Amino acid sequence: MRTPSLQTATLAALACAAATLAARSPQTTASATQPPITDNKLFQSGIEITSITATVTDKEGRLIHDLPREAFEIYEDGVRQTVTQFTRDRVPIGLGVLLDISDSMYGARIQDARTAVDRFLFDLLDPADEFFLLAFNHTPHPLTRWTRTQEDVRRALAALRPTGGTAIYDAIAESLSLVAHRSRQRAALLVISDGADTASTTTLRDVRSALLRSDAFVYAIAIDSPDRTPINTRVNPQALREITNESGGRTEVVQTSAEIADATARIAEELNSQYLLGFTSPKGADGQYHSLRVRVPQAEYRVRARNGYVATKR
Repeated sequence: MRTPSLQTATLAALACAAATLAARSPQTTASATQPPITDNKLFQSGIEITSITATVTDKEGRLIHDLPREAFEIYEDGVRQTVTQFTRDRVPIGLGVLLDISDSMYGARIQDARTAVDRFLFDLLDPADEFFLLAFNHTPHPLTRWTRTQEDVRRALAALRPTGGTAIYDAIAESLSLVAHRSRQRAALLVISDGADTASTTTLRDVRSALLRSDAFVYAIAIDSPDRTPINTRVNPQALREITNESGGRTEVVQTSAEIADATARIAEELNSQYLLGFTSPKGADGQYHSLRVRVPQAEYRVRARNGYVATKR
């Protein structure tokens, strides 16, 4: 699978990718309503490709999903690179859902979270996607392996009983090892929590460093109620933003758990409207950090993508 860390794949898949990309070029006469890409090895090739997932919005925050390859510019360490791989078709995603089950998620909060997660995975995402569930309080609790089975998810969610503290950073760190073994092209994590980290041995710095070696982008839904009771420490949206924004995702802040459903719907719309771009880095797999910037040089458009990666060979 493709990661921002560089990797080599087969020449045969390059031909497949080239055919797909040719179908998306400005010269093509193919219908704009062609079916979604389901090739999980879209960007695999006989050379090393760095891939980037990008989200484009206008100034009002509306998603833009019909731009051509020529609209994009990629800069690595400030130097413009040639966009050699591109698609705006929906590429299947491997998604990990990390759900807080600390003390403060009792009652309506855990029930609202169960309902929103079920709808998010089975009504709002694509049947070609796969996912896993991981609950966390003072320690991570993997609930499922990679799955597409609704009964597996509902059984795992129904068994959750909130208790204990909050170890968000440990949960993300453990999830990244699962992400590395997915079978889908894109990778993302969704963290749902109503508390600040109080129990992790992993630090915020550790998490940010680990994400530089993964192609997963992270979303978070922070339940920040103004009238919450002091069972655990109040959620820290800024700490979550330091994780999500650098990866190319974002943090949604809601005031009640009833708003989780709307937040997951907005995130699903974004996951369904992203671009996948690739380039060949002149630096190779040198084990060093490299900054990334993706631009659409039109003032009314804004691009969110990861802002750097460590070029380790996979």
